[in-house]
Amino acid sequence: MDERIEELREKREEALLGGGEDRIERQHEKGKMTARERIDYFLDDGTFHEFDQFRTHDTHAFGMEEQRIYGDGVVTGYGEVNGRKTFVFAHDFTVFGGSLGEVFAEKVCKVMDKAMDVGAPFVGLNDSAGARIQEGVGSLAGYAEIFRRNTEASGVIPQLSAIMGPCAGGAVYSPAITDFVFMVKDTSHMFITGPEVIKTVTGEEVSFEELGGATTHASTSGVAHFAEDSEEDALDDMRRLLSYLPQNNVEDPPRVDPWDDPEREDEELNSIVPDEPRKPYDMTNVIDSVLDEGSFFETHETFAKNIVTGFARLDGHSVGVVANQPRVNAGTLDIEASEKAARFVRFCDAFNVPIVTFVDVPGFMPGTDQEHGGIIRHGAKLLYAYSEATVPLLTVITRKAYGGAYDVMASKHIGGDVNYAWPSAEIAVMGPQGAVNILYSDELAEADDPDERREALIDEYREEFANPYTAADEGFLDDVLEPPKTRPRLIADLEMLRSKRDSLPEKKHGNIPI
Repeated sequence: MDERIEELREKREEALLGGGEDRIERQHEKGKMTARERIDYFLDDGTFHEFDQFRTHDTHAFGMEEQRIYGDGVVTGYGEVNGRKTFVFAHDFTVFGGSLGEVFAEKVCKVMDKAMDVGAPFVGLNDSAGARIQEGVGSLAGYAEIFRRNTEASGVIPQLSAIMGPCAGGAVYSPAITDFVFMVKDTSHMFITGPEVIKTVTGEEVSFEELGGATTHASTSGVAHFAEDSEEDALDDMRRLLSYLPQNNVEDPPRVDPWDDPEREDEELNSIVPDEPRKPYDMTNVIDSVLDEGSFFETHETFAKNIVTGFARLDGHSVGVVANQPRVNAGTLDIEASEKAARFVRFCDAFNVPIVTFVDVPGFMPGTDQEHGGIIRHGAKLLYAYSEATVPLLTVITRKAYGGAYDVMASKHIGGDVNYAWPSAEIAVMGPQGAVNILYSDELAEADDPDERREALIDEYREEFANPYTAADEGFLDDVLEPPKTRPRLIADLEMLRSKRDSLPEKKHGNIPI
């Protein structure tokens, strides 16, 4: 028995080294952790339990008959994050560049299946060259098995992905299906085809960073939700994100012990919205003042910045936040903002996270590029997402809510449970200037001083029609609130809505305008 135990220890030591000390050193020289170091950093100390440590690749694959490395390029298992069970895999770039073969895929599928069986979040730490060429179509089959499981798990358990190195081809589609994608500046890249292939096919020259770097995907393509300065920052923020989420779709999000006074009234909210309708302000200041102090965790921060999404806490309860951002394009809804918000709303709805919506929207972005790009179809995604949501929806109109955008932003008409406005709110079919130009076109044409008359009519229209009291009289608003009273009112409403039970007509699934 002693000999067998010694043999076991030797094999385990070999498995822990992955591709060997030289390759580990090269990984460190690139400023990257190894697969095991990432798992150890991410999970609570001493909680990791590994699966399939001694599995090896297909030795019959072309050119790989003499190689035999334990683990086959991926480390899988489970542990705890903040005391809550979490399943994880980490690509081991020191073993065949983290490329995926059949055994590799079987290991990943196994841990995904366990996560689904148990009902716990699944986290992928990706650092892979893609499909293993030597194993041919078997590698492609392995990716497809993973993709199918990602899809089946979607909306059932939270799925988070971190891109920790150069990921190409199939290695980027699994993360794209998951709920949130983290990238690391300078060291992580995502692309379907690399710069060399693009140059060969199109003649275009582009760097790795420009093509698929963290900043590109977080700001331009929207593929990544976070662009982090280091791997440690990415792993820390993944832990933070999980703290807002339930383990699965049949649990409620965790509540933490509240640290902020539920009756707090921030008087600065009285002056945060400028009197001038077109003057910008930062909606995140409103969010920070209303929700629990320091709790707001923004997602997709540098993509479609005219709308804000993220998680926060309200009296210790997790909530999702969607808000127009007046300081970027006046908070208008365009194609990218609509898609960003729609996916976030659907995620919150899938995992029982109530949604607080702050509204200051003059409408949808005009222009031929938006119309030709399908703003109608893309804007309908946000309308669809809110309309099908069954979680508590709490809405506050801080200033403008014009036209169809008023309807779309969690209005009472598409399912808002409690809808409020501040006294500064303007709610109308269109803005006062546009309305006056249409309604009084003949009068303005005959006026001695059309500009002066237009301003007078705009003030009159705003006073009589573009105010919150008409909507309140119709029952479309539940109340007009003094801004400082917003926080205690929302906390009371959230408590009232905790027992909300809503359901949609029985169907296989809807047909969202993708």
